[in-house]
Amino acid sequence: MRPLTADDPEDVGGHRLLARLGAGGMGVVYLARSAGGTLVAIKVIRAEHAADPAFRTRFRREVTAMRALTGGCWLVPVVAADPEAGKPWLATEFVPGPALAEVVDGHGALPEAAVRTLGLRLAEALSAVHAAGLVHRDVKPGNVLLGLDGPRLIDFGIARTTGATALTAPDAVVGTPGFLSPEQARVRSEEVGPPSDVFSLGCVLAYAASARRPFGIGHAAGVLFRTVHEEPDLTDVPAALRSLIAVCLAKDPARRPTATQVGASLRDPRTSPGRGVAEAPDEDWLPPAVLRLVAERSTRALDIPTPRRSALALDEPTSRPPAGEGTATDPAVPRPPTRRRVLLMASAAASVVAVGGGTAAYLTAGREAGGGSGGGLPVHTLGFQAHPSGTGKTDGVAQERGARLAVAHHNTRADITFRLALDTYDDLGIAARARQAADHFTGAKVSAVLAPGTTTAALAAGPRYQAANTAMVLISADDPRLDTSELRTLCITRGPERQLALPLISYLTAEGLDRTAVIDDLAAGRVGADLTGPFTQAPPHDGTTSVHSVAAGSDNFRPAVRAALAARAQAVVFSGTSPQRAALCARALTDAGFTGPRLGTWHIMRPGFLQQAGPAAQGWLFGTPFTDPASVSPAFVSAHRAVYGTAPGRWAPEAYDAVGLVARALESLGGSAGSALGAVAQRLFSLTYRGLVKTLRFEDTHALALRPDAVYFLYQAKDDAFRFLGRYDQIS
Repeated sequence: MRPLTADDPEDVGGHRLLARLGAGGMGVVYLARSAGGTLVAIKVIRAEHAADPAFRTRFRREVTAMRALTGGCWLVPVVAADPEAGKPWLATEFVPGPALAEVVDGHGALPEAAVRTLGLRLAEALSAVHAAGLVHRDVKPGNVLLGLDGPRLIDFGIARTTGATALTAPDAVVGTPGFLSPEQARVRSEEVGPPSDVFSLGCVLAYAASARRPFGIGHAAGVLFRTVHEEPDLTDVPAALRSLIAVCLAKDPARRPTATQVGASLRDPRTSPGRGVAEAPDEDWLPPAVLRLVAERSTRALDIPTPRRSALALDEPTSRPPAGEGTATDPAVPRPPTRRRVLLMASAAASVVAVGGGTAAYLTAGREAGGGSGGGLPVHTLGFQAHPSGTGKTDGVAQERGARLAVAHHNTRADITFRLALDTYDDLGIAARARQAADHFTGAKVSAVLAPGTTTAALAAGPRYQAANTAMVLISADDPRLDTSELRTLCITRGPERQLALPLISYLTAEGLDRTAVIDDLAAGRVGADLTGPFTQAPPHDGTTSVHSVAAGSDNFRPAVRAALAARAQAVVFSGTSPQRAALCARALTDAGFTGPRLGTWHIMRPGFLQQAGPAAQGWLFGTPFTDPASVSPAFVSAHRAVYGTAPGRWAPEAYDAVGLVARALESLGGSAGSALGAVAQRLFSLTYRGLVKTLRFEDTHALALRPDAVYFLYQAKDDAFRFLGRYDQIS
């Protein structure tokens, strides 16, 4: 990765550019971040090529071909493209791992088991390509990226449909000498079909298994001659793989197996039967040295901040950073600081002086304003296990961003004795995947895990973290079944869900209302019962609470609403967690003419509630265990906008505090590499950490030891938005 230059644009198609991944005669490839926070690789074609109508036609074909590939797990999908732009561009999912060529050249041949996994996944990728009627035409080590969960086949720049007329010159060789088929070497485009990709796959596997190219090296003409006329050199290929690779390298395309047949032959007989092609390989499919390289590359790529060049005087000369600071070659410091950048960072940092505690130290340590480089320091990796791509995407992305800001700010402090890194794992919110995530993180011996955002995932992963003595720090998930007496490494930093009725009861008591009705949505299960129970046991203003249930399978809330009004309810509380069902209840209340306070919880604070309830949503109150991110610190908001271009989302400051708590535990343990493994989980519960949102301190039972009035807040639906009212005990 290289820093952006003054000539590079700030964004391409709404994607903020972060760094250069590579450049060549055809164009430049950038690392960029989408508006939703996802990292992508963007290929931007140079203007001189885009001016060629034939080239633009070919580029349109590339986009069409890649968008048609939706069935392969080991292909890198297109996420956006604009073939008609002045400089056409194509954005694909970013894979931070190194290329196979880099790994083999730097570490030697892969073990046989790794080659089997590599070949199996590439064969599955090519099967998807061929099933779509396409031919890749450039399968080579440089186009195979290695990730922790398996390889990825990239770069369809010369892919074309089977039988399509080539746009290259009649005598042009399309592909890479040493990894292309004899029919490609002979420039017989009409013969180049799926068997050609299988030949290239055989070359890649021979190279991976022996660290040698089967047709040698040297001048391209000599390599092409040997490809067409001589047999491959498979001397150093393991005997168990040699016959399969040899048949892939048959001169006659008709004698080669299909990609599907190659995959079937490569399946290790020791794997469990019935293992689906979509299932990821074991996390340790690569040798330890290569795994470390992949993990390091992933961490460095994901930790890079967004340059804010629009706020800079780009024509100002840049100064050399002082000794001990990062340089332009350090991926954590994309550009040397100008005097104006230092002043901007100092101004942002000054706005957080009032925060106090450890948080102020994090936020005031600007990377461009004198932060330490941390070179040579031990690195403690924190795991981030959530589902930032699913139904909880908004909260998951917000938490990950908050955590990344905390990691970045820690690493820029001048007095640190260790650096932090963040490794992420999307558990899909399901139990099986959550257990895989736990196995991954415990196997990697991370210092702590910022754990699942769903109860299902937390319940599945918790015992595995407990067995490994790994701290599992929950930011947004909570459930009575998550018992800290059994899961002794479980650290929950949010207010308990079972006490969420407290801010609502307090509000109604302050209003002097003593007749409350609960519309008990039985579809909410345990969460709804946790809200309904306190209202019946301790009614607001020492009054009465009537409960009116709605069956989980019913969407008719009108009978329950009529019963609540018949009980002369002055306020109505909705116990459910579904924004859509809450909207039905809201409309039923409005249709019945009810104008008193209507209350719910944070679970229904979604755009869908406002959209589906319409005017009936106005005035609703919500109790939440999270604060307004914009209210915690101007510097936090500024830092978030600087990196991500948007204001922080809910749970972002809470995630920031969770990282700060773990960092404080590591500091108290000395911070040396390895010394804190297994000890962080216990040290968390002996600390008092003042964060952005609240002070984190725990009882002997490991329960959060805070006054409830410090951890619950109220919002109100107003003007088609959720407006923050404040801490519930401070609202008049």
